[in-house]
Amino acid sequence: MNFNNQGNNNNSHKSGFISIIGRPNVGKSTFLNRVIGQKIAIMSDKPQTTRNKVQGVLTLDDSQLIFIDTPGIHKPKHRLGDFMMKVAQNTLKEVDLVLFMVNAQEGYGRGEEFIIEKLQNVKTPVFLVINKIDLIHPDELLKLIESYNEKFNFAEIVPISALEGNNVEKLLEQIKEKMPEGPQFYPADQVTDHPERFIVSELIREKALHLTREEIPHSLAVVIEKMERQPEKEMVHVMATIIVERDSQKGIIIGKQGSMLKEIGKRARHDIENLLGTKVFLELWVKVQKDWRNKATQLRDFGFREDEY
Repeated sequence: MNFNNQGNNNNSHKSGFISIIGRPNVGKSTFLNRVIGQKIAIMSDKPQTTRNKVQGVLTLDDSQLIFIDTPGIHKPKHRLGDFMMKVAQNTLKEVDLVLFMVNAQEGYGRGEEFIIEKLQNVKTPVFLVINKIDLIHPDELLKLIESYNEKFNFAEIVPISALEGNNVEKLLEQIKEKMPEGPQFYPADQVTDHPERFIVSELIREKALHLTREEIPHSLAVVIEKMERQPEKEMVHVMATIIVERDSQKGIIIGKQGSMLKEIGKRARHDIENLLGTKVFLELWVKVQKDWRNKATQLRDFGFREDEY
């Protein structure tokens, strides 16, 4: 994507941080992947799949936009939920703009009300981004815009379809106008601040979630045990463990005669090879860690460290 910075004739460079917030499963990760043009955030039709703060970096000729995709804001039910809520709320204090994304199909409900309450004390400008507009009638969209206008003083209201790409460039232009003058924080070819190991673990977790619809996403984590380049074989060797909470979940992940684990590995390897630009030898293991979501030490071991967020 490459558009001119309208109204900015002195060739100054703009840069800033934008937080994407919203209820689970409104399309935040789909939007981030659409904007960056590469798959860096996990996508699933189940809620609560984004756990860590994922940054996507869009570098343009005259600006750099750094997006933070937060866990969906919700009322927490366990320690992992508490952690995810803290991550989401902390980002609001450290950014130049907040994008509050809602699902056009779902209208205004208690979840949106809960988030707007959290936004009342935020001094940062807030854009309302109404996603999935391709799924509703224009008349319904107008009613939705009116109802949100009454609830909060949004800097902009922008209807989009992240999946189809409708209005996404217009939204980017409006975002850019709100950014302060600033330096290029990241190299032009860098699309995320997360290390490759993190993205690889997320790609594996995404495939496991897509293929095992019986289980909730929170009961599954992926730990990269080893990620080693082997120049002589022109490949990367990845060894990863899928962590579940119960023996029954382990059985589902492995599948009959290992068929499910093979399929997870096959699909994940395809995406990892695209990410790394090389052949990948992927070894997957499955391990049961009972009740890991409520154990602080295991949350730290699996990469959920509060001091980093």
